Amino acid sequence: MRYIRSIYIFCSIVTSVHSGASELPEERELTTNFSSMSLTKVPEGLTPITTTLDLSYNLLFQLQHSDFRSLSKLKVLILCHNRIQELDIKTFEFNKELSYLDVSNNRLKSVTWFSLAGLRHLDLSFNDFDTLPISVETGNMSHLETLGLSGAKIQKSDFQKIAHLQLNTVLLGLRTLSHYEEGSLPILNTTRLHIVLPVNTNFWVLLHDGIKTSKILEVINIDLQKSQFTSYESQQNPILENAKTSILLLNKVDLSWDDLFLIFQLVWHTSVEYFQIQHVTFGGKVYLDHNSFDYSNSVMRTIKLEHVHFRIFNIPQESVYLLFTKMDIENLTISDAQMPHMLFPVYPTRFQYLNFANNILTDDVFKKSIQLPHLKTLILKDNKLETLSLVSHFASNTSLRHLDLSENLLQHENDENCLWPETLVTMNLSFNKFADSVFGCLPRNIQILDLNSNKIQTVPKAITHLTSLRELNLAFNFLTDLPGCSHFRRLLVLNVEMNLILSSSLDFFQSCQEVKILNAGRNPFRCTCELRDFIQLGKYSEGMMVGWSDSYICEFPLNLKGTQLKDVHLPEISCNTGLLIVTIVVVMLVLGMAVAFCCLHFDLPWYLRMLHQWTQTWLRVRKTTQEQLKRSVQFHVFISYSEHDSAWVKYELIPSLEKEDGSVLICLHEGNSDPGKSMTEDTINCIEKSYKSIFVLSPSFVQTEWCHYEPYFAHHNLFHESLDYIILILLEPIPLYCIPTRYPELKALMEKKAYLEWPKDRRKCGLFWANLRAALHVNLLDTRGTCELQTFTELNEGFGGSAISLIRTDCL
Repeated sequence: MRYIRSIYIFCSIVTSVHSGASELPEERELTTNFSSMSLTKVPEGLTPITTTLDLSYNLLFQLQHSDFRSLSKLKVLILCHNRIQELDIKTFEFNKELSYLDVSNNRLKSVTWFSLAGLRHLDLSFNDFDTLPISVETGNMSHLETLGLSGAKIQKSDFQKIAHLQLNTVLLGLRTLSHYEEGSLPILNTTRLHIVLPVNTNFWVLLHDGIKTSKILEVINIDLQKSQFTSYESQQNPILENAKTSILLLNKVDLSWDDLFLIFQLVWHTSVEYFQIQHVTFGGKVYLDHNSFDYSNSVMRTIKLEHVHFRIFNIPQESVYLLFTKMDIENLTISDAQMPHMLFPVYPTRFQYLNFANNILTDDVFKKSIQLPHLKTLILKDNKLETLSLVSHFASNTSLRHLDLSENLLQHENDENCLWPETLVTMNLSFNKFADSVFGCLPRNIQILDLNSNKIQTVPKAITHLTSLRELNLAFNFLTDLPGCSHFRRLLVLNVEMNLILSSSLDFFQSCQEVKILNAGRNPFRCTCELRDFIQLGKYSEGMMVGWSDSYICEFPLNLKGTQLKDVHLPEISCNTGLLIVTIVVVMLVLGMAVAFCCLHFDLPWYLRMLHQWTQTWLRVRKTTQEQLKRSVQFHVFISYSEHDSAWVKYELIPSLEKEDGSVLICLHEGNSDPGKSMTEDTINCIEKSYKSIFVLSPSFVQTEWCHYEPYFAHHNLFHESLDYIILILLEPIPLYCIPTRYPELKALMEKKAYLEWPKDRRKCGLFWANLRAALHVNLLDTRGTCELQTFTELNEGFGGSAISLIRTDCL
């Protein structure tokens, strides 16, 4: 038996039912579900506060009076799809709050009635009653709104018992129908009548009475024979006079073309304004066509044919197409009918809505002139259309506002002219084969445009300004950049999801100021400085970016692949060239000021000069060869100074040198001179017996001591060839003009600043001693054997611990 799915609404009114029991604290209600458990009897020990009990799809065959006695709060009881054969309504006498009772799809043959005053929904459809189960007690249920009935015989006397009830819905779920007394259905007082017929039932008489019964009539399972219609053709006019139905729904229809033709003719002369046929199968030869159809005296406004199948198709196209297009109604739908073509009359019609979706229409539909001046909505979704310009020329003669051309094979070439009506505001061109050129064939006043799932790579700049565009969908295309809004200044919604967008364009941020909703998720973003403004927009736009942040993920560079855009940090200083330049300039200025301050306040040049001297000395020491270290010497260092500077030498210099290593041998000329030699010869002798020679320079030294060294240095060119052995310490500043002209070697050294300068600030002494130690760097183990320790011992005794030979002569 063929049942429509909607009948299960009467069996499944309670949704979200869980296995076992679940309490709803806010309503203090309990729903208990024992559905599909193969129960043969009602479970015992049910919770007394249960409000909804589902026992459907079990094996129950009998109900006991005690089954529901304890359920005083029960409101909904579902017993559909069991094997119950007898029903005593008194079983529910203690369920005072029961308002919904479903006993449909059982094996009921009899009902013992008892008045349940609070019952609103009672379903006894699809059972095995011989006659309709209606009694006087049924008529006493004044709150009843929905009533489901079944019976092999339908008589007027049965409906008269409930004729006074104001019902919302009556369901006749019939397993068999052996007798129907004509005029029975109009006795009912209901808003909606739903009839489910068994196969091969005399449909005509039920349709005749049903149209005179309720405002909404739905009939399911129609399998007609033509002979059933011809006997009623002369009774069409009386139906128009007494008809109540304004909405007629037929579902699961299987008949010949002529049968369908006669149904349309019958309904055309009734009060029906909305006529819908779904899941219709027809075929056969055509004996009746549009020329024999009476189009007069009708209030019909809408006809819908959906899911049409042809069993045997041998029907001239004009007979089918023109039957509908000549009906001069407002709304016509013929969808999912595998319809290859459509014809219209040569005169203007008043269609406002046409839906030919899910067919196989081609461009041939628009090759003939069609006059539809009042057309506002046209749906041609999922057909075989190929040329957009043809559609535009057809639309130009209409008042079209909404056009759906999605899921076709449409393309547009630049050399094709398009002509759209000024009224067109909504277009769906998704799932076609459009490239960038489609923007050259768009209505000027378009407000909502859907171009998703095409082959668009960029939005051309040389296009007509779509100043009225509010919503633009470019998802699932091949865009590589976030488009700007130069041509869509009023754009509010932009969808560019699932493209190939790497970064956002500057044009987007400059021209898309009005955009309130942006969906750019699931693109392969390149997370570089070019995307920084876009990332900032997502972080701070407060809901503007649809899908933020889960759908916005970096694809490039590889080290950021898989990272959400919200987690990418791109500092402005690294992305803004102007700011970077300003920052560098400011830093350089600050550093310059800091250096100047250090130079003025901390004598930085002195530190740098000393550091440079230390570095040069260290490099020279590293280049010293082993032969130089092993030359015949008796002392590690020879110190020459003037009497004026002796205190600094004895209390500063010598203690610092001895602190480094107690084995350092220091030669002072005092106490070690040879009486048979001149002062100059003694001085040269001390220099040659020492590994290093220190000269403590000061104005006094220049005036009294340097005369002994100038000839020797000039003769040996020592400062140019053997500067590593000579260490000059500038104890006091010596202006160049104070150096006599007869000392050119000393003057050259002072000009080169080839000396260590004793600092006046005691805090600088550490660096001074470090430079001096570096200059005096000697491998003591290698030189100790060559030094004459006896001299060191004698001199040490005579000078309080140091080997000293003191030079004090006056240069005249």
